[in-house]
Amino acid sequence: MILPRWPGWRHLPRESRDTLFLLGVIAWTVLPHVSHLPEWCIALTSIVLIWRAALALTSGALPGRWILIAVLAIAAGLTLWSYKTLLGKEPGITLAVVLMALKTLELRARRDAFVVFFLGFFLILTHFLYSQTLPVAAAMLVSVWGLMTALVLAHMPVGQPSLRQASWLAARTALLGAPIMALLFVLFPRIGPLWGVPQDGISTTGLSNSLKLGSVAEVAQDDSIALRMRFDGTPPPPQSMYLRGPVLSRFDGTEWRPATPRPGAPAAMSLESVANLRVAGQPLHYEITLEPLRLSTIPLLEATVSPPRIESYGVAAREELVWVADRPIFERVRFEADAYAEFRHGPIRPTEALAQFRELPSGYNPRTVEWAQRFASDNGFDANDPARLVRALLQHIRTGNYSYTLVPGTYGVNAIDEFWLDQREGFCEHYAASFVVILRAIGVPARIVTGYQGAEGIPVDGYYIVRQSSAHAWAEYWQRGIGWVRADPTAAVAPDRINGSRRLVPQPSLVAGAIASMSPELLAQLRANWETLNNRWNQWVLSYSRGQQLNLLKNVGFKSPSWEDLTLLLIGVLSTFALGGAAWAWYDRHRTDPWTRQMDQLRRSMQSIGVDAAPHEPPRTLADRLRSRLGPRAGTMTALLDALERQRYARGGATRPDPGLTRRFKAEARRLRAAPQG
Repeated sequence: MILPRWPGWRHLPRESRDTLFLLGVIAWTVLPHVSHLPEWCIALTSIVLIWRAALALTSGALPGRWILIAVLAIAAGLTLWSYKTLLGKEPGITLAVVLMALKTLELRARRDAFVVFFLGFFLILTHFLYSQTLPVAAAMLVSVWGLMTALVLAHMPVGQPSLRQASWLAARTALLGAPIMALLFVLFPRIGPLWGVPQDGISTTGLSNSLKLGSVAEVAQDDSIALRMRFDGTPPPPQSMYLRGPVLSRFDGTEWRPATPRPGAPAAMSLESVANLRVAGQPLHYEITLEPLRLSTIPLLEATVSPPRIESYGVAAREELVWVADRPIFERVRFEADAYAEFRHGPIRPTEALAQFRELPSGYNPRTVEWAQRFASDNGFDANDPARLVRALLQHIRTGNYSYTLVPGTYGVNAIDEFWLDQREGFCEHYAASFVVILRAIGVPARIVTGYQGAEGIPVDGYYIVRQSSAHAWAEYWQRGIGWVRADPTAAVAPDRINGSRRLVPQPSLVAGAIASMSPELLAQLRANWETLNNRWNQWVLSYSRGQQLNLLKNVGFKSPSWEDLTLLLIGVLSTFALGGAAWAWYDRHRTDPWTRQMDQLRRSMQSIGVDAAPHEPPRTLADRLRSRLGPRAGTMTALLDALERQRYARGGATRPDPGLTRRFKAEARRLRAAPQG
């Protein structure tokens, strides 16, 4: 196919120019969906848009209806093949994209363009089913502006109105509607998306309900934000900032999983009862904004005693000292909680339930099991005094030529043997898993705890940032008379990781590395500014909840606000805007268009010198009549009418009438009336 020669934007016919502009807006609107659409849909949409652009440039004939029906049938079949259904979010959006692209091949009348506009606005809404981030919102704002500009162009009269004029009118219209949109956002009841919730912030990595050696190291290479914390009062030191996530007790030789719930042990709403929690000192109140987690276990500071109140989620306590939601969290949530830095938990006397925390799979890691038993025997350790054994193990790590690394290499079936006795290079889960296996080999109940440890030292906008790279694993062992005790072997091999929250970081990207090499402070400042902006967007927009709506009513004077009060206030506000809009429409109806007002004044001037001028006649017709009736004497008036014709209808013409032209026309009419007839 030979592409037509580009004549230049200003030399295009209006219909071609407006069509190309609309195609560009459609492409921009579809672009963020590319990562969610099947490849055939992307290819088909691109081909249709390029085809329609070529037809606009060559003024070619649009394809027949049967061709469009055939393409639509093929698209429906491919959608059914891709998703096994035509219902739901993904197939619905795929078909909407195809329909909008195909509809551009039917742009024969204004009503066809209106269908494209409707599909475009609908497609903009569907972006927020996948993501509600600030960049997506900004991109969709541009799409709304472009579609409104195309809509304005569709209503403009004949001629060549400029894109600048149409876009400015679209922007003014949007700004006039912005207060109404803001009030609807503030007062309209919070409801969930029809097709599910967006999954912003969900990384390809993250905490999991299982652990294999190397999995936490993979998470630690993800620098995305996991959560933000803000404290009332003095924040805890880095070495005490443990956010407890899934607790893993069952080990099959290669993978760790949570313990099997005990029969007859239902979820409880009190940690004091279910986890046998004992606390001391004063609680620390804090707030968390949690990114989408994909887990039901909520990472919280040890030991959080109050259940986090998350809207639309039920939360219950577990005996592992964790809080668990009634379903995985796939959306950004914000809540407050209280935690105690001084605490003990778990049984203080031996119980049958502790037996599962001593179990090891037979046949796995035999050399480590043998080493542990020999180590305990040689040093006189036993299961009744695990604290001495733990101190000795930590000292062995400090002096045993172990190293802390994100890339420890690969391990075989007996990974603990290879790490502990041979390679001695690993990440936090290597040390925690080996620690637990050694303790169990001696008969000490032990388990792995996963979560996050530490935060970035300087708060951003008042919030401490915890990244996925702060993911951590540590050990817990049971001691008679005390209960479960934390033991973090990572602190022995990499004390800066725990005491100063200094994480290992992967090699930066090319651009980030270049900026960092020139000015590390600049890169850190740019990152902090962007995250501050994102945090405010999350707090003020995405996290705006029903509770905040009721708090807003309290601030405006409602003593005990309810949903009835919110509904009445919303109705009152909308009614007020409706009355204001009706008053403006009445006023606008009685206004005269400035071009019409100018033409009325010129017609009256012509009639005053005896020349008829009908309301429907354009300036060119009136100029011809003046020439035929008055001849050369009307030269000035006809020249002014010709100038008016160019101002109003020529390409790049004026947007407002010229009052000077009206004054000169009236003055010339007065001169002709005063002049003697000869």
